[in-house]
Parts: sequence; structure tokens; C-alpha cells
Amino acid sequence: MNRFRYLSVLAALGLTLLSGCSSPPGQPRKGSETLAPNEVLEFGTLFGQNCAGCHGAEGRGGAAIALADPVYLGIADDAAIRKVIANGVHGTSMPAFAQSAGGMLTDKQIEVITSQIRSRWSRPGILNGANPPSYAAKSTGDNQRGEVAYKTYCASCHGTTGQGGPKGSAITNDSFLALISDQELRTVVITGRPELGAPDWRGNVPGKPMSDQEITDVVAWLASHRVQDPGQPYSASNPQHQDSAENSSSGQLREGHDLGRAANR
Repeated sequence: MNRFRYLSVLAALGLTLLSGCSSPPGQPRKGSETLAPNEVLEFGTLFGQNCAGCHGAEGRGGAAIALADPVYLGIADDAAIRKVIANGVHGTSMPAFAQSAGGMLTDKQIEVITSQIRSRWSRPGILNGANPPSYAAKSTGDNQRGEVAYKTYCASCHGTTGQGGPKGSAITNDSFLALISDQELRTVVITGRPELGAPDWRGNVPGKPMSDQEITDVVAWLASHRVQDPGQPYSASNPQHQDSAENSSSGQLREGHDLGRAANR
């Protein structure tokens, strides 16, 4: 009996030693290594680290539009989405993510994000029979027609001049327009902001969806409100404020100069 127990202990010890041979001391086990950033291909990690900060957790929207919006995915094809992710949108807060454009993501990682956004959040057929506008403008917009269309479809929420209202934000604000491209304006006019309660192109006036040309014209009218130096505290068109600012700066400079002379005496 004692011999049997002895042999059992030896056998167990032998198996333990043999199992340890496949993983020498100090060597990580297979699958335990931390992946290099350019090797990560899990959508949740990629989206969470690169997209969710602006587009919200699970693509539900934030500072930027919701990507988990079937209407948006119904008008924007994979090529358009991939291009924006890879190259960003110049002059806006959307950066380029492709390594070839100075970002951190490989082409394969961008493909994972693009394909998974569609496979997870699109709804095939959602725009069937809706005659949706094109993702990109097909013609040049007209400011005057755009103002008329804006008053018809948008002013009830965003104010008569785009200054904002009880139901909608200011959209002719120079700082806002400096952070958004014409294409982004068009996308928002078409898709709305469902996460904020803003309707798509069909819901502004009941029974009267916006036409493709009306959307193009509204975008042209909004874009015409951009200024050369957005975010300045005083408008270049208000000389009185400019003079006041310049006089204040001159006074501060003179005061500083006088203090400096006094200190040197």
C-alpha cells in the first residue's frame, strides 16, 4: 500500500515537471503577451480608444454625430467612411488615423472599424422607397435659395438667422462653423442628430422632405457665415470694439513700460 502511494506521488511529480518544461521560468505563456498597438484587431478596443471620445460609447453620438445611426449608414458607403477615418477632415476636429497620413492605425485596423460599424449598426433596407439625398453634393449651392430653404425647414428650431433657439443650437456661430466641414454640415442636415432629437431630412416639415438641391443650398448658406478669424472676442466689422481693445492693449503696454522704468531707478 505504501509502495502504491509512493509510485502515485512520483507519477504526479513527474507530470508536474513535464508540464513545466513547455513554459520555462521567466518565459510568458502562449497568449499572455500584451499585443503591440498595431496588432490590436478587436473592434471594441479599436473603437473605444480611437472613436468613442467624439462619437460616443457604442457609436451613440457625442461631440460628433452618432455612427450607430442606420440612416447615416444608409447614405454613406464604406469607401466614404474609410476615407474619413484614414485621412481625417482637414480644418476640423476630425484627425487622420491612418499611419500613411500620420496617424497610429494600420490599414487592417481601419478596415476592421469600417466593416464592423456597418455590420453592427446598419439596418439594410431602411431607406427603401425614401429617395434619399446623395451623401455628397452633386451641384453648387446657392446662398439666396439656401436662406429661403433654411427659413422653411430649419428656423423653427435654430432661429431665424441660425443664432439658436429653444429647440436647437446656434449653427451660424463662427466657432462652430470653423470646426465643421461642408460635408459634415450636409451629413447632419440629411441624417439629423437622432440622439439629440433632431429629425432627418424628412422630418423638418411634416409631409415635405427636403430635396437634394435644397440641402445643398442650405449648406451653402450656412457656409457663407464662416469668418476669416473665428472665435475672436471682437468682430472685425465693429471698429468701436476694435479701437477699445487696441486702446486697452496700448494702455497696458504703457503701464508695464512705466513700471519697468520705475524698477530700474
